[in-house]
Amino acid sequence: GPCYCDQACARTLDCCHDYAQACPVIPCVVSQWSAWSGCAEPCKTAYRVRTRHIIQEPRNGGEACPALEERAGCVEYWTWQGTECQQSLIPALITAGGFGTARKKRAAADGNERAGYCVEFQLVALAPGCLHSQNWSSRWMRHLREGHTVCVECQHPALHPSRLRCHGDGTGSQQNQLLHWQAVGNHRCKGTWRRIQQLDTCSCPSVQSFLFI
Repeated sequence: GPCYCDQACARTLDCCHDYAQACPVIPCVVSQWSAWSGCAEPCKTAYRVRTRHIIQEPRNGGEACPALEERAGCVEYWTWQGTECQQSLIPALITAGGFGTARKKRAAADGNERAGYCVEFQLVALAPGCLHSQNWSSRWMRHLREGHTVCVECQHPALHPSRLRCHGDGTGSQQNQLLHWQAVGNHRCKGTWRRIQQLDTCSCPSVQSFLFI
């Protein structure tokens, strides 16, 4: 009888003898990723999205389609009306200070080297997630301690080209105002701090020195 291209026969073991030739496996084919969307919400840590669509559905037991949507973390520092977000609403994104050397080399090679600065903060509170960073790349978060003074350096490319400062550095905040920070690489590691002062260079020990993202 006629050969029906239905992969169910592979489970019931009654496929035609020439099933593989008459009904070749066709895997799913998807398009390229679209461009990333804008940040989902302004003035807070949110996400952006990119999508792709199915060009060819899988047939005859072909490989299933992969995910059609992908999300990535982001922070938008401007409202949809075009005004800058209030500093207290935006978490400063920080990472280990050890990345600074590679940044400086890359900036010098690109001819984009600009004078940066450092801001001292006193850590007021931090989430328990900072103490449970298992990944080797996030172990620097264990050095964060309530009450300690930390230094956060503002370098290119985090240095805003026209304002010559990093977002989340606390510029314009009132004395003793609590500001929010978020560690990159572990969404559970975040907290608050108070801005102490701005310096040309950081003076904290290396384990208490960080970078604005």
